[in-house]
Amino acid sequence: MTAAAAPILSFGEQALRYFRREHTEIAREPVRSTAAWRGCDLATRDDWIVALAPSQLDELEAAARQARTHCPRMAELGREAFPLPSLGPAIAQWIHELDTGRGFLVLRGLPVERWGEELLSWVYWGLGQHLGEPGAQNPAGELLGHVVDTGEDAADPFVRRYRTAGDIAYHCDLADVVGLLCLRAAPRGGASRIASSVAVYNALLERRPDWAERLYEPFLLDARNEEGAQGPPWIPVSPCRYSAGRLRTFFHSDYFRSVGRHPGVERPTEQELEVLDLYEELASSPELRLDMQFELGDVQLISNHSVIHARTAYEDDPAPGRGRHLLRLWLSLRASDGTGVADQ
Repeated sequence: MTAAAAPILSFGEQALRYFRREHTEIAREPVRSTAAWRGCDLATRDDWIVALAPSQLDELEAAARQARTHCPRMAELGREAFPLPSLGPAIAQWIHELDTGRGFLVLRGLPVERWGEELLSWVYWGLGQHLGEPGAQNPAGELLGHVVDTGEDAADPFVRRYRTAGDIAYHCDLADVVGLLCLRAAPRGGASRIASSVAVYNALLERRPDWAERLYEPFLLDARNEEGAQGPPWIPVSPCRYSAGRLRTFFHSDYFRSVGRHPGVERPTEQELEVLDLYEELASSPELRLDMQFELGDVQLISNHSVIHARTAYEDDPAPGRGRHLLRLWLSLRASDGTGVADQ
């Protein structure tokens, strides 16, 4: 018998939890924190990469094989049915790093070829249960998203760009943490590009302090046809929230810009577009951005509160079944003591 898993958070439930960000004031001075890193400082370091030890891999494999034997469906797997006693302290450190540290890390060394996609999926899902509560990534309830080029037209302004080989602009996902597991890398391109949203805010504050206040007022976010049967086609979202010395940011420039396609909705003003342009310009600067190429078996974990992420375009392997393939997981983060989901 296995312990019952907690109910899976729906797309809407996870988004509401993610947007529950405290706000008491506007940060008018640079925000000083570990999360305010610069890419140029980290590019020559590897202390954000966690090389998984053989004993840790053995523990993950044993838990996954046991869970796969006794649990009929992966979505029904709970944390208690995926025991990781030796990994517990390390997982607590990873949660702390995501929540109050740099806001990202890369776990390296999952043996993709030896384990295969099915077992890897169970390992990934079980590890996610220890990091937090996995949730749906769209109204259809997708829990493990497959990030592949489906052949859709990247020139279509309303296509979900992760389903193409085109570049993806800076954005945040609607969950505390997004994880990407590399099953196959592209032969050319496809770099993951990230930047600290805290450092970007500080740079914008230095360049145009008069524009910073606009980031605390709502922008309309285009739902891009994923609002569900009852939902509105757009929602108001304030990019920045600040309280007790902590800045939390949601940014999705493409979706802020495209909302004007809906009848009766005003397009962003010229000044609002200039604010978005400057934000993206600063995030893309060599000083602030950090580019990384995934290796086979890498798991990149990113906080959507303090890190924005993008992707460069790539050329895929034309052979069937050899294209770039990532598994995506969305999580509501667990408290670092492992007792429950962190209060967001």
